[in-house]
Amino acid sequence: MIVIAIIPARYASTRFPGKPLANQTGKPLIRHVYEAVARAGRVSRVVVATDDRQIAEAVDSFGGQVVMTSSDHATGTDRVAEAARGLNADLIINVQGDEPEMNPDNVDRLIELMEARPQAVMGTLACPFGNEDDLRDPACVKVVLDQAGYALYFSRSLIPYPRDTSGRADDPGRWLLHLGIYAYRPGFLAQLTQFPPTELEQIEQLEQLRVLYLGEKIAVAVVQHRTTGIDTPEQYAAFVKRYQAGQAVQT
Repeated sequence: MIVIAIIPARYASTRFPGKPLANQTGKPLIRHVYEAVARAGRVSRVVVATDDRQIAEAVDSFGGQVVMTSSDHATGTDRVAEAARGLNADLIINVQGDEPEMNPDNVDRLIELMEARPQAVMGTLACPFGNEDDLRDPACVKVVLDQAGYALYFSRSLIPYPRDTSGRADDPGRWLLHLGIYAYRPGFLAQLTQFPPTELEQIEQLEQLRVLYLGEKIAVAVVQHRTTGIDTPEQYAAFVKRYQAGQAVQT
């Protein structure tokens, strides 16, 4: 398959403005993400999709490929869909622009999942939770699967709810953490962005619920390790510390 990974990147992050250009490691953050994804053996091409000229120039400076998109997009998915329209691909991978430690093996695992599930219009990854604090954190999205490995639902709440222990999770590893990487069939991606946000999506603020609401299947592969996204300057500082110590997952 021709697999193109698209990394949506914008400058105006509410919690961390200019995040893709943060450069305390000697490389802009967007370059760390780009190079991590490029190490995946099954990816044919990596492209950054942005509406910001500074980000585009940063990508150009290290020899990366960039596509300029509209500044009117409400979501990263919309930005990826616009960039994908001009590309010839059998599969589009949406990698968040704040994942500098993305595991290339996880990217390949997602591609293999979509090859094995031709009926799935979309795929994603999950991993077991490592502790109860993350399990309680609404920023850590939970997913439950059916017996065939398709998503039943995603939520910021604790699902399934352990009634017999009054909500206490003695073994957090029984619950699944959703990882923010997606694979789309190009035709479905184009269709998806034509539908308005649904009520479930708006309540939970989770775009993938639109797909389930429309009655489509999302295949999920379970991997063993999570990747650490960067939402705040404090999380970036922690990444810089790991990087400088040679402890970052991908350097």
